[in-house]
Amino acid sequence: MEPIFNRVVLKISGEALAGPKGSGIDTETVNQISFQIKEIHKLGVQIAIVVGGGNFWRGKSSKEIDRTTSDYIGMLGTVMNALALQDALEKLGVSTRVQSAIDMRQIAEPYIRRRAIRHLEKGRVVIFAAGTGNPYFSTDTTAALRAAEIEAEVILLAKKGVDGVYDSDPKVNIDAKKFEKLSHMDILNMGLGVMDSTATSLCMDNNIPLIVFGIDEPNNIINVVLGKKIGTQVKED
Repeated sequence: MEPIFNRVVLKISGEALAGPKGSGIDTETVNQISFQIKEIHKLGVQIAIVVGGGNFWRGKSSKEIDRTTSDYIGMLGTVMNALALQDALEKLGVSTRVQSAIDMRQIAEPYIRRRAIRHLEKGRVVIFAAGTGNPYFSTDTTAALRAAEIEAEVILLAKKGVDGVYDSDPKVNIDAKKFEKLSHMDILNMGLGVMDSTATSLCMDNNIPLIVFGIDEPNNIINVVLGKKIGTQVKED
């Protein structure tokens, strides 16, 4: 089978990298994800990755630390995840670059749009770390922003513990309904927890489709890129 996309942004939550441990980095899980990325890279797909940091820190959930400071701590968590993912990919022979929105030249390149696109064109995987470099913006918003900037065809939202978008929490409500297709406006109007409203609006304004799927199932990243009908598609009619 041939891939249906040429250039994608893969959004991986920090929780997904924690695996069954629930926090920190689970090496086996990172290796499994990296193997899937390698397989779609071999198909010629240009891959940019945005990683979250929730396995280390969730900025807005801290009650005792100033929100701006807390968000910066979370950004540093995304850098740790990016470096771990880079190491796993390069051990599999996949040329990878980490670009950070916060300048830390000893360990990562600064984010430069044209350089990121050039890396992709040369067949390198690019991992975007440190969010947007600004507090009060989520890594979902980073994914939407970077996808617009590099002209990605789609954002692949790899979720842990859920296989798509539901009308209520399927872990709580056994009768929760899974959506196969939605529009960005549906997400905003229904208050669905797919992405925050800033990220969703940015995707809608730039006509960037999303595919929301579960990362727990083996090979789901590969299956999505090959066009198999899993998860929930979010796009304008």
